Amino acid sequence: MQIAVICNEVQKAELMSGDLEESAVRWTSEIADITNGDAIIDLTFQNTPERLAALKRFPLVVINSVADTVNSIDPSFIRINGWTTFLKGAIMEAAGAESVRATAEEVFAQFAKKVEWLPDEPGFVTPRVISMMINEAYFALSEGVSTKEEIDTAMKLGTAYPFGPFAWSQQIGLKNIARLLTTLGTKEPRYQPCPLLVQEAAI
Repeated sequence: MQIAVICNEVQKAELMSGDLEESAVRWTSEIADITNGDAIIDLTFQNTPERLAALKRFPLVVINSVADTVNSIDPSFIRINGWTTFLKGAIMEAAGAESVRATAEEVFAQFAKKVEWLPDEPGFVTPRVISMMINEAYFALSEGVSTKEEIDTAMKLGTAYPFGPFAWSQQIGLKNIARLLTTLGTKEPRYQPCPLLVQEAAI
């Protein structure tokens, strides 16, 4: 199986495994570099007509789309949580049609990943939890409870998370966090992003 992966260097480092057969994977940062293959994983996915047209040439398409569902993009695609820091885990959160799941599992087995199939809802599970933790940290900061550095230290020591909420938001990308919270907040008010978070995401 020939797999193409569109990614940046950080994403590549996270996704690679010691058992990965390099000859089966083509890594690139530009979709124009890929002309064929059995499957394509687009970790830098942008929902544009041009990108969709280019991706649809492949038998299996996997996109990094946390906030948007495959039903709103293309029901034949598979979507995953490809946020930075989450690709290195052994479990890949994914959503997609039953008809393409077995093939997707074969693809991710090449990277020593198991797939956890979830409903096609914005945020999956882990991004929702982490985004809410980051959001609460921003509320605490805006209320003068403590500093970013002190909140990060307290969360790392108290929860054994790999990063504090502010450090984690910088790795994921604050715009990604704000977009997911805004999307979720349209249906559930508890997800409404902190104004300070939105302000910093816009910088």
